[in-house]
Amino acid sequence: MPSQISIGGASTFKPASKRKAIADNNSEDATKPKRSRLENATSDPLRTPHPFTEEAEENGIVLRKYYPHEMSNARAQAYNNNEIPRPMEQLTAALEATSKARNEVKVKDAVVHWFKMDLRITDNRALWEASEKAREAGVPLICIYIVSPQDFEAHLTSPARVDFMIRTLHVIKKDLAALDIPLYVEEVEKRKEIPNRIIDFMEEWGASHLFANMEYEVDELRREAKMVRLCTARGFSMDVFHDTCVVPPGALHTGSGKQYAVYTPWYRAWVAHVHKNSELLNAFEPPSRNPPDARDKVATLFDCDIPDVPENKKLPDEDAKRLHSLWPAGEHEAMDRVEKFCEERIGQYTERRNIPAYAGTASISVHLAAGTLSARAAIRTARARNKTKKLDAGIQGIQSWISEVAWRDFYKHVLVNWPYIWYAISYSACPHNSISVNTLLPFKPEYSNIEWSYNASHFVAWCEGRTGFPIVDAAMRQIRSMGYMHNRCRMIVASFLAKDLLIDWRMGERFFMEHLIDGDFASNNGGWGFSSSVGVDPQPYFRIFNPLLQSEKFDPDGDYIRKWVPELAEIKGKAIHDPYGRGAAVQAKKAGYPKPIVDHKESRDRALSAYKAGIGRDTA
Repeated sequence: MPSQISIGGASTFKPASKRKAIADNNSEDATKPKRSRLENATSDPLRTPHPFTEEAEENGIVLRKYYPHEMSNARAQAYNNNEIPRPMEQLTAALEATSKARNEVKVKDAVVHWFKMDLRITDNRALWEASEKAREAGVPLICIYIVSPQDFEAHLTSPARVDFMIRTLHVIKKDLAALDIPLYVEEVEKRKEIPNRIIDFMEEWGASHLFANMEYEVDELRREAKMVRLCTARGFSMDVFHDTCVVPPGALHTGSGKQYAVYTPWYRAWVAHVHKNSELLNAFEPPSRNPPDARDKVATLFDCDIPDVPENKKLPDEDAKRLHSLWPAGEHEAMDRVEKFCEERIGQYTERRNIPAYAGTASISVHLAAGTLSARAAIRTARARNKTKKLDAGIQGIQSWISEVAWRDFYKHVLVNWPYIWYAISYSACPHNSISVNTLLPFKPEYSNIEWSYNASHFVAWCEGRTGFPIVDAAMRQIRSMGYMHNRCRMIVASFLAKDLLIDWRMGERFFMEHLIDGDFASNNGGWGFSSSVGVDPQPYFRIFNPLLQSEKFDPDGDYIRKWVPELAEIKGKAIHDPYGRGAAVQAKKAGYPKPIVDHKESRDRALSAYKAGIGRDTA
């Protein structure tokens, strides 16, 4: 497997033997449009790759291993025009078409719950539904989780996140065993074999019913649609439930009946919907204890070991030790963290949320991403500290925090209705490594026509936190050490990569997914879309963050910079934000800190020109 960029230490790159060097596209010739000469071309306009696909492949962004070519604008528009079914519509159709047959399936020897990104036993809808079905029939509930190295590779799941999930499985196994419920964990190398392996497992244990919660990525929705039909054909029943979002995707519409594409009006509708349907925040009870004879009937399942982290996602020992200390796993830790935040700091959330040097946020994103905490539980816990049951009234800090939790719902709603924003990636994001990635389109297809730079030295400087912009470098070093980055800093570094360096935003999005312990596709894609101005409500002509102003405003005393860029720790006063421009050049140079790699004003002008040209360009 290709080498990974380590989380804490220096970067280690292993050059690929057959990969072209990434071009420095600052030259005039490099910015001219290129037409595709891809093999296996098709005459179907909805299947024809985007014209820039060849350039993307040459620069290591699109190298197909699991997925087809980059999608054309025509196919994206076909989704917008409702001319082709969305993956969610395919799953809904499968559930509706099999409803009668599924209802007629009689419970046999066991009921199975399939854990995915819902790694908790409390407030887990599908687990509760499975438990109720098993309890009513008096048969054992069996739980299963599939570890798939290929799936982790295809979805670019970071080593930190995989490690966190494996540690969480040990917590779940112990909690379920206390209820005489087994958790069986198996490694299945090839992702396409997961559905058949689960069905084979059901046959082995005489299970008739399979329960699971929905994941909203394209692959997962399509997989579940096929599984529902496959189970029905084999005489089983598979039920899939909404659980990740407080308000299910598709439930909110504008006055004209369309999906919301801007957060503020969406959030008003979201709040109104929750107020009208207060049961959406109700908790689901943990599963009931299995029958007394369950341990005899499924004894061998209790004895199975949880596999180690797959080799392609193992952390160095030093990184693992640090991350285990920073991010204890499991739902008990999740609830402890959110309760402590709501008890001690949520009242100051509005004032402190954007200051990365303060512990002003809840830091529960890792738990929401892995499903060790439900969004319902997070909001209920915050609401319990308020003076009102309304989500948009009372203490301002609580209102603001609930609004931030709701952003996760919003981006999943966007993903479901505009599925072409989804992509999956494989291999390392190292600039000098073999990269395999399938990228789809920005939210607005015309934004795919922007011509990006693929300047390798600039990308490496960004990855390593050596750009000469202290706030950017501090943030990039934080993610490499903690597997985490403060949200304000995520916006700053994303804007810097896309606007100041004009580097393809998909490279940064990929880097985040490969390093974040809280990496969630919908939220990560939405955040990068916002900061690079290719997502919903893009605003490309004024949303260009000035890193110096951002640094002065949100790290006024330089505490965050000094923590993560120790070579600048002795620089006094405002010079910390721009040592080479504010009289500390000699000190910075002596400490080994680099000069800024670009001029912000010049970069801003270049970005504006590139966006204007790209948005106005006519490509299929």
